Amino acid sequence: MTIKVGISACLLGDQVRYDGGHKRSSFCADELIRHVEFVKLCPEVGIGMPVPRPTIRLEWHEQAPADSEHAPSVRAVVPKTGEDVTARLTEFADRAQPHLRQLSGYVLCAKSPSCGMERVKLYDPVTGYSKKAAEGIFVQRLRQLHPALPLEEDGRLNDAPLRENFIMRVYVYHAWQQLLGKATPAVAVKKADLLAFHTSLKLLLMAHNQQQYRELGRWVAAQQDLTSADAQEYIEQVMQALGKPATRANHTNVLQHLQGYFGRHLNAEQKQELSQLILDYHDGIQPLLAPLTLLRHYLREYPDSYLAGQRYLNPYPADLKLRYAL
Repeated sequence: MTIKVGISACLLGDQVRYDGGHKRSSFCADELIRHVEFVKLCPEVGIGMPVPRPTIRLEWHEQAPADSEHAPSVRAVVPKTGEDVTARLTEFADRAQPHLRQLSGYVLCAKSPSCGMERVKLYDPVTGYSKKAAEGIFVQRLRQLHPALPLEEDGRLNDAPLRENFIMRVYVYHAWQQLLGKATPAVAVKKADLLAFHTSLKLLLMAHNQQQYRELGRWVAAQQDLTSADAQEYIEQVMQALGKPATRANHTNVLQHLQGYFGRHLNAEQKQELSQLILDYHDGIQPLLAPLTLLRHYLREYPDSYLAGQRYLNPYPADLKLRYAL
């Protein structure tokens, strides 16, 4: 199945920004596009604003307008006219639900009052001062509708560990969506399918969050067939655990764990070579890819069905080269 990823339209080069420009992301537009189908959205254009258009800013209001149903304190306002477009941006996310439900991830435009994930400027209309303390109105609603959906900003994708972490979560979430495709009205996920899926994630979870790895293991062991609510709780916990970037120490622990599976097959020289590669990775001398490449070589020589099913070893297409800088 095609992996669909939402994206702020300006990041693919569409000239939809307030000034008529774009913020094309070379990683998304040139590399990731080879592996996913992007679904382009621009909330501000989606609510009928023109290109170019007056800027929107986020304002802090101690008291929300009387006609506001949800009464949030953070409002999206057009300073030039005073128009409040908060409700329209929220409603746009609701109208986009047929598209959003298909997505396995979302790449958002940083600093945008509609799409910014974090540190968006928040103005005090009384004092005129601002601080980087808000998230965009569209993103806020997106999180409410799809709390487990992997999200990332274009600027943060320039950071190698954050880029790798996001793409890994997209592929895991997509696999979960495929599992949900088998759901019936009574059962969202069968116990056997849950066990198989969770087993495939064990080493990934161990690398990213050892405490949640243990807690999720106990939770899964106690389950029977999952209801929709149970399934949602599970995937939210998984995405939360994987959202924590893996440390070098945790990766080293997983690599040594993998090494143990080949102990009886390798001679002393091979064991020493693999041990040294893992230690060199731990010390920052080698990238993660070096010991992983050797471990995958040994897995081909000495097949193991449990290891072959571990997403840790092949979490996404190799040609994205995401582990070269880890």
